[in-house]
Amino acid sequence: MKRMSCSAIGRRLVACLLNISEARRRDLVETVARSAITDKHGRKREGVTVLNIFNDFDYNRSVITIVASIDLIREAVLSACEHACSLINMSAHEGIHPCMGAVDLVPLYPLGKEVGLEDCGKEAQALATALTERVAGTSAFLFGWADSPQHRGLAQRRKVVGWFRKTFDMSTIQPDVGPQPIRRFGITGVGASPYVMNCNVTIDTQDLALGRGVAAAIRETSPDGIPGVQVLALHHEGAVEIACNVESIQGGSPSLTNGEEPWPSFTIGGQNFCHAPASLITARVAEMAGLHGVAIKGTALVGFTPNECRSLAEEALSKGIGEYWKELHRVHM
Repeated sequence: MKRMSCSAIGRRLVACLLNISEARRRDLVETVARSAITDKHGRKREGVTVLNIFNDFDYNRSVITIVASIDLIREAVLSACEHACSLINMSAHEGIHPCMGAVDLVPLYPLGKEVGLEDCGKEAQALATALTERVAGTSAFLFGWADSPQHRGLAQRRKVVGWFRKTFDMSTIQPDVGPQPIRRFGITGVGASPYVMNCNVTIDTQDLALGRGVAAAIRETSPDGIPGVQVLALHHEGAVEIACNVESIQGGSPSLTNGEEPWPSFTIGGQNFCHAPASLITARVAEMAGLHGVAIKGTALVGFTPNECRSLAEEALSKGIGEYWKELHRVHM
């Protein structure tokens, strides 16, 4: 059978950076990932790839990057969610990172030229409904373009359901889809938005208060914050990690100073978007931490930039590679 060209494949692509509340059992995480690329009979799903699996032991959280056309993404992600819910019990979960669900986050990001945010929003709504129907006891809240017509962002919706609290009462949470949440599954955030990267910068201190000050300084809502950056400071591997969600913003680069590099850009449905580069976030964190005599230990980009994600997905799908994360591992060994 003749394979499609990358240009033909790329027009309707959607990425899901599936966040599950488990990282310490690698075999379990890989089982969830494989369920996205195989059907219930164990046969390979054509047109679906898992680009990357990121595990964090301290956080006890994994991010699985699933890419397919918008016509195929729902079944692939649902299969992964079903397996995760059957294998992860939130009653026994321990980890530093905030979380509320066995499947904690299901964001859909348009990568293709012919896929818009509205398309992904409708697909996310359908996915949330299907999950609560297939796995009895699961429930979801919606964000972004799935949260119609408000289009409230993920951070805002997380605050409403109490995601940032250390402890929470399931009986007080009002889901958008499904029944009252139960401890076994928790509640899942399902939504759609322009691509969101995860960029984590580690600073060489165990002083969490200092880390929170650094995080506050670069947060989007601060006077000199970085547009699109939502951030937490968390203890991590004997240091403090400045964990950033880097949201894509509409338009071109903000005003640049001191020789800053232009922000990487991409297009969704004819509209231009861009995102803060990891180099800028690292530099700002280094600057703020340096005011207290603290150095940075390193920067980790969880997954890919939007352009990298699309390019790698086109390569993986054109070659029919479902377990692409293994190819990446071999390349980086």
